[in-house]
Amino acid sequence: MWAVLGLIYAGPIYFGMRAEGMDHAAWRVFSWGILIWLVWAPLTPVIIWLARHYSLLDGALKRNLLVHLPAFLAMSVLHTAATTVIMLSIDPFDSLGESPKAFWPRFVSRVPGSFGSDLLIYGGVIGICYAFDYYRKYREREVMATRLEAQLAQAQLDALRMQLHPHFLFNTLNSIAGLVRDNNNKAAVSMLVGLSDLLRHTLEHSSRQEVELREELNFIKLYLSIQQTRFSDRLRTEFDIDPATATALVPNLILQPLTENALRHGIANSAETGVVGISSKVQNGHLRLMVYDNGAGLRDGWQLKGSAGIGLANTAARLQQLYDDNHQFDIRNRDSGGVEVMIVMPLRGAS
Repeated sequence: MWAVLGLIYAGPIYFGMRAEGMDHAAWRVFSWGILIWLVWAPLTPVIIWLARHYSLLDGALKRNLLVHLPAFLAMSVLHTAATTVIMLSIDPFDSLGESPKAFWPRFVSRVPGSFGSDLLIYGGVIGICYAFDYYRKYREREVMATRLEAQLAQAQLDALRMQLHPHFLFNTLNSIAGLVRDNNNKAAVSMLVGLSDLLRHTLEHSSRQEVELREELNFIKLYLSIQQTRFSDRLRTEFDIDPATATALVPNLILQPLTENALRHGIANSAETGVVGISSKVQNGHLRLMVYDNGAGLRDGWQLKGSAGIGLANTAARLQQLYDDNHQFDIRNRDSGGVEVMIVMPLRGAS
């Protein structure tokens, strides 16, 4: 930076003198201009150190000025001495027809006139230092704020995901207890074995916010196999999965509460055979998931905001946290009877 400033400083002087017919050597003029500015290069770290350790921006301004003032005077004198040596060594202007002076007379004559320009340079270095420091602190605060937002979002997602575990476990154990009360011990044992496999699967993926759709479907199939024991021949399942969506990322445990709702409201209250189905397909560059049943359907005037169910509220909150407004979550009655839940989310594969 100092070399560039020296080049900019020497350029107008050289070309101005050429325009007036003075034929001074270009290499000497430019070497002199660059070198007298380069003298500030080794002084710059010292100025920056002083600016940071004896700040002119805090409450100790007067005390710190007592440090900066003698430091500036010493640097100005040092800079003047160096530029005098450079001038005598290079003699860029051929002494302008004058007899060359010795070091001390020229140095002493230059010291008073150097204080003003040197003060501007000293203050400029401090100002640039403070500007960079403030920018760095601003960026650090920005990065910290972004990190805190990400950590908060992660904590909220973890809380929402973990909320499902006891909710799901309680409902499944309640079903097993019902089988035991009915003396259906074989079915209860089968359900407990299935629950063990299900919990093992859950623990293996408990730390992940998103999993591939095929992993989520494997979990749902384990879950439905347990429920098959409970409902026997009253439950029929359907899967219509587009192979192109198998590796798409979906929120972990996103289908379980929706499937549970379909079982509870679509199958449990009916003596007839019920259907629970899951489908997936690619739609306009997004992944569309559908969970449906053939039960009684939603009552008139039903709204998601008024629902007291943990599963639906949890699902809506997790989708909002993960995808912001780039998703769709819709629950409605099917034309053929029953309820369908549709989720549209960004189509992303595992990296």
